[in-house]
Amino acid sequence: MANAKKKTIKIKQIGSPIRRPAYQEKILIGLGLGKMHRVVEREDSAEVRGAIAKLPHLVQVVEG
Repeated sequence: MANAKKKTIKIKQIGSPIRRPAYQEKILIGLGLGKMHRVVEREDSAEVRGAIAKLPHLVQVVEG
């Protein structure tokens, strides 16, 4: 099982956290984002999907 490939998802920040509630900025930082148009690759898990669902106006799934 250690050699099994884990599914990943690419997430792009499309909105600014300025003038947003503090918890939304914390979720962005938790995803590894924080600056506009930055793209990160994360494991495709329920936790990451939940964070994306809380910020549909700030992030976009690029592929996954």
